[in-house]
Amino acid sequence: MRGVRCLSKFAAAGSLALFLSVGGDPAEALYDVSPGEIAGKPGTIIRVWPLEGGGPGMGGNGEAFRILYRSTSPSGKPIAVSGAIYIPSGPAPAGGRNIIAWAHPTSGVMPPCAPTLMPDGGGMMWDLPNMIGQGYIVVATDYPGLGTEGIHPYLIGESEARSVLDSVRAARALPHTGASNRFAVWGHSQGGHAALYTGEIAARYAPELKLYGVAAAAPATYLVELFDDDESTEQDLLAMTVLSWTRLKGVPVTKLVEPHAMPAFKRTAKDCIESVAEFEKIERDESALKRGQFLKVDPAKTEPWKGIMVHNSPGQARAGAPVFIAQGTADTTVEPAITKRFAEALCAQGTSVTFVSLPGVTHTFAARDSARAALRWMTDRFRGAPPHSDCVR
Repeated sequence: MRGVRCLSKFAAAGSLALFLSVGGDPAEALYDVSPGEIAGKPGTIIRVWPLEGGGPGMGGNGEAFRILYRSTSPSGKPIAVSGAIYIPSGPAPAGGRNIIAWAHPTSGVMPPCAPTLMPDGGGMMWDLPNMIGQGYIVVATDYPGLGTEGIHPYLIGESEARSVLDSVRAARALPHTGASNRFAVWGHSQGGHAALYTGEIAARYAPELKLYGVAAAAPATYLVELFDDDESTEQDLLAMTVLSWTRLKGVPVTKLVEPHAMPAFKRTAKDCIESVAEFEKIERDESALKRGQFLKVDPAKTEPWKGIMVHNSPGQARAGAPVFIAQGTADTTVEPAITKRFAEALCAQGTSVTFVSLPGVTHTFAARDSARAALRWMTDRFRGAPPHSDCVR
């Protein structure tokens, strides 16, 4: 990442003191947090640190920071979550800046897999320069347990959504951002799942915020079907899911993983997938996990795992705002027919759904190839234009 400017305009209102108080190594100072620091109102700032190199393509058009903020676990306990914020240059417009909350795709389930720990964390975020150039604040959560210590609750909707909503609150709490209470959420894959859940719980969890739209590229929706599809389920994602959920439930992984597969499972489940080198490593590691042979049972057919999938499939509550969904037709990770059926179910609820089919596009590039359309759609929602709906009435 390139070109972070100084913290001059954050010196007021005690923010410089906050910055100076962390001291030491930036990563250690930001991500390590004591229990006494966690207590506080969700969305308030614990620490802020400049994001070395800024945001990709931003140049001198804004400032970028890592943030550590307070959130709430699904069980109601206070937790710390890390993330990043990208702020346009210049004075905020009358009424404040609108916010786009980015929800990232799967990066792993271990603390080192946080996007903000990568040299180019904003590189997971397509079209960031245009978002900044159009005057949006962009805030990007890492999700709990990525960056910060603890268990990452992978594909646990309430957990993801709370971290997204509290990142929006954090953008407003950071001095001199000019942030309004208006936001849209935009996510890919796991992040699409997070975006959909953000819409569902926003009015309940963060009623002071005003949600204008939910945009999702190749989102994980009906989890039982996605995990039960032997042809599409990636073994690395399955291994990460098993590691996360067995830790959440306090179940030894030996209850699920065959002994002969345990070494490959441990390597794969703890991998991060944020760079070319990491993609290559996880491909090598997961090659030893034979499809349908490394688990003792099928989680999609076995409790409590099936119950977790059912409970964490979006669409069981109102969407909370108009929805934009983009889906590649060549996606072998998220079956296009499942996404289409989910969109039809939202239509049946009375939600306005804009559905963009991406011919020949794979899962990896669903967000890249729909980013411009998603940004135009979000901009239209902020300016009050009636949403186009592809729902058949």
